[in-house]
Amino acid sequence: MQDFFGRAAAAPDRVVLVMAETGTQHTAGVMARTALQMAQWLHAQGLQVGERFAVVLENRVEILALALAARQAGLYAAVLSTHLTPAEVAYIVQDCGARLVVASHKTLPQLAQSQAAHPLPCWTVDEATPQALSLHAALQALQGPPADFSDRPLGRDLLYSSGTTGRPKGVLKPLQPSHLRGQTDPEALGTARFMGMGEDTIYLSPAPLYHAAPLRYTMRVLELGGQAVIMERFDAETALALIERHRVTHSQWVPTMFGRLLKLPEDVRRRYDLSSHRMAIHAAAPCPVDVKHAMLDWWGDILMEYYAGSEGCGTTMISSAEWRQRPGSVGRPTTGQLHIVDDAGQELPAGEIGQVYFSGGGLFSYLNDEEKTRQAINERGWITYGDIGHVDAEGYLFLSDRRADLILSGGVNLYPQEIENALMRHPDVQEVAVVGVPDPDFGEQPLAAVVLRRGAEESLATARAIAARAAEVLARMKLPQRVVFVDALPRLETGKLLRRKLKERFRDEPQAGFALRDS
Repeated sequence: MQDFFGRAAAAPDRVVLVMAETGTQHTAGVMARTALQMAQWLHAQGLQVGERFAVVLENRVEILALALAARQAGLYAAVLSTHLTPAEVAYIVQDCGARLVVASHKTLPQLAQSQAAHPLPCWTVDEATPQALSLHAALQALQGPPADFSDRPLGRDLLYSSGTTGRPKGVLKPLQPSHLRGQTDPEALGTARFMGMGEDTIYLSPAPLYHAAPLRYTMRVLELGGQAVIMERFDAETALALIERHRVTHSQWVPTMFGRLLKLPEDVRRRYDLSSHRMAIHAAAPCPVDVKHAMLDWWGDILMEYYAGSEGCGTTMISSAEWRQRPGSVGRPTTGQLHIVDDAGQELPAGEIGQVYFSGGGLFSYLNDEEKTRQAINERGWITYGDIGHVDAEGYLFLSDRRADLILSGGVNLYPQEIENALMRHPDVQEVAVVGVPDPDFGEQPLAAVVLRRGAEESLATARAIAARAAEVLARMKLPQRVVFVDALPRLETGKLLRRKLKERFRDEPQAGFALRDS
């Protein structure tokens, strides 16, 4: 089977990419030609096999072209979030050893600190500025015979962890061998098999392309001969309109997007024809059970949930029909074998909670952090994303929490997600996060940060009512000692909760909010 470039040569006029906001269409031929020029340009800048360059761009076609160019030239493209501070950008650019950086007029200010401390060749996909040369002008000025990449391994992305528990770390995956050149990417073939993607796929990507799933799935759609519709920014109603307009077959979401879709008025939700929509993929963060039920009631059994990570060491998936039988599960393994392990490294039977490991999946390392890499791999060579969970008798995985988020209270492990699920049972709770705060007697006690639904009163009576509802399903020792009402929870745009931000805030304010019980 052909790769993207082979398909582009066979059908150069086929539209493979649509930018949703402007409606601009990009054909396979133009995309391939631009990517091949970029690969030659990267070679001309002196980048050798396995070296890195940084990309700091809003959702634009150039992100995908540069990722394709990296693949051709055997390089790593470090694609950075546009929401990072200048200090965070400076850290990642230096940490990944970028040889050059590509930005836009919009993102150049994020490079100010990095360029002041460690100046790099800087290029812009817009018109040249005093700080950055024009990439498109450089492509037009290319001269000389093209470099031969045929014996080079295939390059790929270098993505940084979201930093929910600390400083982001680069996830370095091996380059693919040169004999795969011209063939369909094995990862894309896996997506085709499990997600039913192919040449008839029209894929809606509503999320930022600097995240692993949007970038990798869009690249796989291109590789498989499909078409991608890229939203420059997410808007719930616009997403529905795009499904209708482009006859979208596949899409990818995070739970916060589901929440916004469900908040649309009923007449708006029914306004659009979604009959072309065959699969709605979701991951990145736990999806509340009631939210998923509501989405299934609206869209039908087209939701496909998966559990994975940028590291790619293993994957589980669960269809809508399976999930209805096991609400809250993230499925069974499709890549790698699943193991639940206790603190002594012993594998646990079904029903017992432990750390989630995979064997037989992909390999990776954390760039410049051997210790963190060692912590992710046990003595048997099994690899973990750092999550806690259990499997049922049929091998379906249920996640409890991240290991770093466990609350150790009086010698007992408390799982924030279990407590959060119980607190969400009260109708006034819109969302909630539970963290451990210092306690002189127990070491830590759970504190709940609660966002109330509109119209609910922020009062001790409300806090007690929420806790009383949770007490119907939780042991007393698991109930939060305090409830703090907040306007919003700190999250990444993927919906991932930045629990560390809450920990940092309430570490110094353990008596915040309303007290619910004695220590």
